[in-house]
Amino acid sequence: MRERRLDLAGASSMVLEAGEGSPLLLLHGGIECGGVYWAKVIQPLAERHRVIVPDVPGLGESAPFPRMDVAHFVEWAHALLSETCHEPPVLVAHSMFGGLAARFAARTLALRALVIYAAPAVATYRMPIGLLLAAIRFGIRPSQRNLERFAEWVFVPPEPSRRPDREWLEALLAYVLACAKLAHVRRTMRQLIGVGKKRIPDEELRRITIPTALLWGRQDRMVPLRLAEDAHARLGWPLYVVDDVGHVPHVDRPELFLRALRDALA
Repeated sequence: MRERRLDLAGASSMVLEAGEGSPLLLLHGGIECGGVYWAKVIQPLAERHRVIVPDVPGLGESAPFPRMDVAHFVEWAHALLSETCHEPPVLVAHSMFGGLAARFAARTLALRALVIYAAPAVATYRMPIGLLLAAIRFGIRPSQRNLERFAEWVFVPPEPSRRPDREWLEALLAYVLACAKLAHVRRTMRQLIGVGKKRIPDEELRRITIPTALLWGRQDRMVPLRLAEDAHARLGWPLYVVDDVGHVPHVDRPELFLRALRDALA
């Protein structure tokens, strides 16, 4: 694993890289800690690819944009590819940044393929009221208890005490909590929620000319599978479903996530 800091479109950005081969870019979702939550799948993916894992500006170890919006994200993504990829990469983009990645793909020929992973913006999305309340509570007061309430919407099983990776997950959540207490991270998250869940018009999605697939957890409570089924029916993009997992299959069941991702890439 190599770590370096790049100046991308005026934003100091942390980027992790591993492996050799065709480039595979993993773009995290709306999580305060940035790309570190891909940790379980980086090594196996690096056996076949050069894996690139950035922290999007304002999250993790990257400095913030002046404002998190489509224009700043597209400019940053172009700069990221220019600095890290000597050939068009496959982009796997999760959750809120899945929608922004789709908007980027509609505006560029710099990608080889796109996997949109549990992204609310591909269909009409209404945040479940319980999730909304948990997100507001954590945003106002980022405490351990409020983080645990929010995490119940994310993981399967939700309770850290029931997980075989309990210590790893507790360390991850401790880092999430530390990041969530930073003012620029909280501001970025508020702005991201506004832009990341907004439905993308179909005419814009149909401007994506590269191979595009959908990947989803069957028990996703945050962004239900029906959104992916809707987008699959409307746009004809193939859909790969991971059973027995929620919003983050790459954390809950990395071996099943990797199998689904390899099917999508094939």
